[in-house]
Amino acid sequence: MLDFDQLQETLPPLYALTTPDSTTPHTVIVLPSFSIGETMMSHYASRLGSLEHRFLVAVVLLRMPSVRILYVCSQKPDESVVDLYFSLLPPELADGARDRFNIVAIEDMSARSVAAKLVEQPATIEAMRNWIGDTPAYIEPWNVTEVEVQLATGLQVPVNGTAPELWPLGFKSAGRELMRDADVPVPPGFENLHTVDDAVTAIDRLRTADPDLRSVVLKHDNSGAGDGNAVIGFDGLAEPGSAMSLGQLRSRVNSLDPDYIADLDAGFIVESMIAGTMYSSPSVQLDIQPDRSVRVLSSHEQILDDSGQIYLGCRFPANPAYAAEIGHHAVAVGHALADRGALGRLAVDFVTSADDESGPWSVHALEINLRRGGTSHPLAVLRHLAPGQYDVDAGGYVDDRGQEQHYVATDNLVDEHWTGLPPAAVIDALASAGILFDTATRTGVVPHMLSCLAIDGRFGVTAVGNTPEQANTIYNAIRGVVDELAAGRPR
Repeated sequence: MLDFDQLQETLPPLYALTTPDSTTPHTVIVLPSFSIGETMMSHYASRLGSLEHRFLVAVVLLRMPSVRILYVCSQKPDESVVDLYFSLLPPELADGARDRFNIVAIEDMSARSVAAKLVEQPATIEAMRNWIGDTPAYIEPWNVTEVEVQLATGLQVPVNGTAPELWPLGFKSAGRELMRDADVPVPPGFENLHTVDDAVTAIDRLRTADPDLRSVVLKHDNSGAGDGNAVIGFDGLAEPGSAMSLGQLRSRVNSLDPDYIADLDAGFIVESMIAGTMYSSPSVQLDIQPDRSVRVLSSHEQILDDSGQIYLGCRFPANPAYAAEIGHHAVAVGHALADRGALGRLAVDFVTSADDESGPWSVHALEINLRRGGTSHPLAVLRHLAPGQYDVDAGGYVDDRGQEQHYVATDNLVDEHWTGLPPAAVIDALASAGILFDTATRTGVVPHMLSCLAIDGRFGVTAVGNTPEQANTIYNAIRGVVDELAAGRPR
């Protein structure tokens, strides 16, 4: 029986099998296992099953006849959702593809990662091994912790992801240090902080260095999706460096949620809030392949909440005014991570600002996410339904027909009046409105997270268009379609 390091040595030839021209049967184990801290898990617990269902888009990988998919989740998805994804395959492949697809539903909605639930079920792991048989196989994870390692060794397959001991490379402090070493610009700030005193001193130093600075953001080292962020504003503060100012800053930091303050001990950073008349928060998605090569997959404009800290969705691709620049900065970060042993999917978040649309744009890298994120599944929709290539120098995507492609995506299309709408009814309504994804035109809506409608009237979409305007038009039509459906259902 091979240990984890030995299994990882077998990954390169296995990973190479998942190409359009591969003829060797192999199994991809799709593992949307959100192995995250208790704070983040408590925030997402009720939606955990729906978040896992975002990765049902892996069904469209079955357009490659050599691929078999073993999809693991906490709760079985609605059959209408599975049918939707199979309807996106070429008709000549759709029927046979179902024989190459297997759902392993744990039916456990506790607030734990699906990998943690699975390792408690040796009979299920044995059944998975039997289904895989003698075919080569590897795991595509969301992230990798000790529990995913335990599952990998139990299945005796490698994982296309960064090993747990390297997870701290994605912490906020380590990320700032790594990006600076790679000559990638980061906002003014301080890292490796642990106390309220550290926060007060760091904020005061930033205010002293930049009298025009209006606010800073504190970020827990091990956090994501903005959940570990807190903004401290400077309105009404005395002059920096004064005893009064230091006391005011201490009061403002201490006024944060007690649980937030308690978590400062584990490590945090303080950064200047970048400001400008024009402001955006783009990201770049990378893949570090088993041979340690670095590939830019996409750039996005992140759609954030009113605080500017919480991720809601994205637009693809990023603004061409700086898409190439952030792409090349991300490549530098990717190579630095590859040199340290990182592997698989990751993203680098940036902030850009300018005095007006004509620029010039100021670009700073904010953080590294050593995992799949909110931009991963929308890109999978595009790559598999409109195969093509992202050009890092041009900052755009052209499919194999020579057509530019754009999309708007979110996991947070929500209305309390939609609560309880059946997934099948929403799919049918989008189809009747003529905006469900059309494989001929390669435009339209691919919905996801439809199981979340039963929880809080929420679901997600990727709205694909040949131009930014078309993608926006399709996206903006969705709410009206679902509103009409909700208004017409029996009360």
